Amino acid sequence: MPAYRGKRGHYFFSVKDNQPTLKQDIADLWEEDTPPQAVQVGSHGDRVEVRRCWASAELVNYSNWPHLAQVCRTERIVHHKGKTRRELAYAVTSLSPQQAGPARILELWRGHWGIENRVFWVRDVTMYEDRCQIRTGSAPQFMAALRNLVISLFRMGKETNIAAALRRCATKPNYSLSLLGAPVQ
Repeated sequence: MPAYRGKRGHYFFSVKDNQPTLKQDIADLWEEDTPPQAVQVGSHGDRVEVRRCWASAELVNYSNWPHLAQVCRTERIVHHKGKTRRELAYAVTSLSPQQAGPARILELWRGHWGIENRVFWVRDVTMYEDRCQIRTGSAPQFMAALRNLVISLFRMGKETNIAAALRRCATKPNYSLSLLGAPVQ
């Protein structure tokens, strides 16, 4: 039994294209006209998002995915500047329908993207991690740890915009030292 299950932990994983059979099995569960089981509507500025979720335990005995309790499908429709974009995504979880219904699954999915946006997106886009040409030895792991340290220092310093904080450090070296707790004159 995996350690997270022995400690009563659960998983919630997106199903991507590297699992084509599982992804197709989940997609085949619902017809296009099946009504969603949970709906959330949100807006930010002039962008309006509608999120819909379907969940099912039908694949539990069919799939060999470990500790599978539910599969789910989410649809995200974004209306922005006169254009509409529709995205479908799939996931698996060890949470039973009693532990997490479709509304809770939508919350978990949004929480996952919060983590993605707060850390990985900042590393990829703001710090250009994907363009980094350091690829030998333990240097890539060291650089990733260093980026995480910088992001953590900024977050502890109550910075909300990492790009702006990086620019501030570039123009005001004493600010960088103050984040480390060094006395600044």
